[in-house]
Amino acid sequence: MLDLSTLRAIDVHTHAEEPCGCHADDGYDDLQAAMARYFRAPWQHPPTIDETAAHYREQNIAAVIFPVDAERETGYRRYANEEVAEAASRHPDILIPFASIDPARGRMGAREARRLVADFGIRGFKFHPTMQGFYPNDRMCWPLYEAIAEAGVPALFQTGQTGVGAGMRGGNGMRLKYSNPMYLDDVAIDFPDMPIVMAHPSFPWQEEALAVAVHKPNVWIELSGWRPRYFPPILVQYANTLLKERMLFGSDWPMITPEGWLEEFAGLPIRDAVRPKILKENAMRLLGLPSADERRENP
Repeated sequence: MLDLSTLRAIDVHTHAEEPCGCHADDGYDDLQAAMARYFRAPWQHPPTIDETAAHYREQNIAAVIFPVDAERETGYRRYANEEVAEAASRHPDILIPFASIDPARGRMGAREARRLVADFGIRGFKFHPTMQGFYPNDRMCWPLYEAIAEAGVPALFQTGQTGVGAGMRGGNGMRLKYSNPMYLDDVAIDFPDMPIVMAHPSFPWQEEALAVAVHKPNVWIELSGWRPRYFPPILVQYANTLLKERMLFGSDWPMITPEGWLEEFAGLPIRDAVRPKILKENAMRLLGLPSADERRENP
């Protein structure tokens, strides 16, 4: 079990990618190599879930970990959500499993989501509109969102430009338009009790993301995918003030290491009272993890 009292942070954005690269014909390794160049990552092939857990245990940081179900749009083999959950269950002290389901699966996907929460302990769902090729406010997504809202777990969406496909010919067919955060405004209206997390500083739509999060109290922002030294001043300003209760630490492992992200974050002008909220306390509320006081009252 997670020992929240000793963890220094909770990283809400890490990828389970390694098994997807074992098929020579689908081009997944070419994509990963291009991403490693873009992010200047030091590895040749993504780490396994066990290797990820070992790294995060050494850093004393918990990690939300997920795959991306983009097989329909990209041809990259789907990494079974059950496999991710089972691998994460070997490391309950450090890993928190999310799942990923292509919204185009419709009611079949909704059925899978309910089963994953009930039978595999899935704590949330990851969407990548650019990689999965859909607008988040497309009504085809509603059956899946309904299942997630019923379960009371978060839905995390890639927003803004992505490093996926960056520098590849034609951007590897990845259309940035799908990840405009303004589309999530419609989702937040129709699913006001579903926690919605916007992943990444939302370049070039940062102000749109901030506007939606300020206006819709079920919308959160996590800060993965960018090194903190590149954060725009307006993002830091809102993190310190209006959105201090709904900003979250995320790294985008394995492209960015949590320790590297945290080192740069330490240099930002974040208020002392806000820093622990972003690094751990806000994620505890989002994920329904008990505080120290709650654990003492309900041992």
